[in-house]
Amino acid sequence: MSSFRLIKLGRITALVSFLIGSVIFCLYLQSSAFGSLFVGYVFILLSGFINIGVLIFILLKANKDKENRKKLLSTCAFMILNIPVMLFYCWIAIILLNTMRITFINATKSTLTKINVLGCGGGYIDNLDVGESKTVWVYIKGDCSISIDYLSNGQQQHESVVGYTTNNDGQRMNHNIGVKNEVLF
Repeated sequence: MSSFRLIKLGRITALVSFLIGSVIFCLYLQSSAFGSLFVGYVFILLSGFINIGVLIFILLKANKDKENRKKLLSTCAFMILNIPVMLFYCWIAIILLNTMRITFINATKSTLTKINVLGCGGGYIDNLDVGESKTVWVYIKGDCSISIDYLSNGQQQHESVVGYTTNNDGQRMNHNIGVKNEVLF
């Protein structure tokens, strides 16, 4: 294969790997679905083998083609830039796996105050007006449950949010305060 074709192949491989990996990462970021996480792991393995194969061919060609060596090696550097991107995406995914992202929605007919998120890493919301929502990121510290205490019309209320969660069980979810919520896992 000519040097020009290998350079083009290397750049296209790097760009396609980056784009597909970014789409998979964004899908996981939005949904926290374990299916997209699994697809991401499979994609890392598959694209890793493909990228390493193309990289080896380019390096072998660079060793033989002194005239185009600089362009071939710069293509290798361009391909290698995907590694820190992949590590960054994996780092964020690990953080999300240990975090519950709970959007609390005030479904009652009164303003709620002093909403204290109990369990795991906890959290706090000063007040929620009727129909208002706020998202709290709760760090999962081992096996735990999540509940909330809040004031509604001056009355202390307590409500369960998640009965059980553990490390690597992070999710994105909505919780309607004051309504019986069904947690589907």
